[in-house]
Amino acid sequence: MAAALQTPLGSGFGRMTSAAQAISGIDLSGKIAVVTGGASGIGLETARALQSAGAEVIVPARDVSKATGALKAAGIAASVVSLDLADLASVYECAAEINDAHDKIDILINNAGIMACPEQRVGPGWEMQFATNYIGHFVLTKELMPYLLNAGGARVICLSSTAHKRAGVDFDDIHFEKKPYDKWEAYGQSKTADALFAVELSRRRNADGVKAFSVHPGGIMTPLQRHLEREEMIALGWIDEYGALSEQARSVFKTPEQGAATSIWAATSPVLDDRGGEYCEDCDIAAMADEHTPRWSGVAPWAVDEAAAAKLWNVTEDMVLSA
Repeated sequence: MAAALQTPLGSGFGRMTSAAQAISGIDLSGKIAVVTGGASGIGLETARALQSAGAEVIVPARDVSKATGALKAAGIAASVVSLDLADLASVYECAAEINDAHDKIDILINNAGIMACPEQRVGPGWEMQFATNYIGHFVLTKELMPYLLNAGGARVICLSSTAHKRAGVDFDDIHFEKKPYDKWEAYGQSKTADALFAVELSRRRNADGVKAFSVHPGGIMTPLQRHLEREEMIALGWIDEYGALSEQARSVFKTPEQGAATSIWAATSPVLDDRGGEYCEDCDIAAMADEHTPRWSGVAPWAVDEAAAAKLWNVTEDMVLSA
């Protein structure tokens, strides 16, 4: 059973909408926003847009010095705290530091992530992409929850991807302990998990004023591609033999600012005040995908399935407790 009807609202925005356009007319004065990975790629543009509307922005990042320099160079006055999503001790320390300095959090954008990296194990043997993209954000969100509740109307945005169509969550072998590791299947599974997290988080906390949405930002060339070889990106059809965007990529890829727009829209738009749990793309709620839907749009049923979302929450809590 799907979390929602996934019916597009006709927001008036679209694929080419910029973050500045998505936040136009929104006043975030007095609001506190946390953007993980907010010092590069679409995260940087997300932080820029939130600050432009008056929000105080906090950026958790692995390399505090590098992140501070990047934000300063971009003219963004955000505070930076240390966070390694693959290390639960770091996640707890980050949450404590944020909580000690603030009495509420209005917006949490779980933006940081890795993509298609070689097989790596962290913590008690967890697969790296699942641990970084999903488990770390799951724990961070839970640790920040009292402060999200204090906001009296907070929003949590979980960065998913159209790559969720590559794989649902394999509850029998989440961490590739039985089957051979496949970097794209692992990435797709982590992005499905992020979408399911928004479904269950919204179900559990919507009545308390905390709304959650998952977001597909679109195809963007950012540091997320750092683990991909040039030959692989050519094979995927993203770039041509000269390293320029291919004709196909130019027709669907976005700039980083356009890629940040859907996160901004989902985090701030008043048209979502009575909703929660939906998967969004191109600054609107995405339609359910079927066999005729292009691979780069729509949401697969398994990524908004309520039963799977509830199961994943319970399984993740067990993982964290036994770590």
